[in-house]
Amino acid sequence: MPLTRAKSIRLIAFDVDGVMTDGGLYLSDSGEESKRCNSLDGHGLKMLKASGVELAIITGRTSRCVELRAKNLGITHVFQGVQNKLDAMCALLAQLNLAPESAAFMGDDVVDLPAMNRVGLALTVPDAMQVVRDRAHYVTHRNAGYGAVREVCELLMAAQGTLEAQLEPYLK
Repeated sequence: MPLTRAKSIRLIAFDVDGVMTDGGLYLSDSGEESKRCNSLDGHGLKMLKASGVELAIITGRTSRCVELRAKNLGITHVFQGVQNKLDAMCALLAQLNLAPESAAFMGDDVVDLPAMNRVGLALTVPDAMQVVRDRAHYVTHRNAGYGAVREVCELLMAAQGTLEAQLEPYLK
């Protein structure tokens, strides 16, 4: 079923902590926050974007490192400090003139459920809260911050028939 749903996805939005990262928050004595990201995930996101799928970040926290990571990956739809992720997702869908069925959301906690329940493909990670795993259409095999986002990117590209074209330059 996830592959069938994945065929029509034109936008995917990601939570950050516990999805794009391992969920750990590194706070310095001066109050600076840093996060651990996975380079496999980053390249997967770049390939997915190149295949024609819009990327977005919708997160409840606000940090400069998320802004910098998004810029590095070419993600222009970035919503930080979001209290209601469903509202942000609906606004983005309206801005892009997309139906909810053509969107996916990847989250890991109960605050992500309203957005996950609204879209055509709800995705999560194995270490997500049980209530989130129970409601997701697909739970990755890889953990958050350790290739889960890459797994989802490749799932979408495989379903849409674009994965081989994205990998081809590297297989010569």
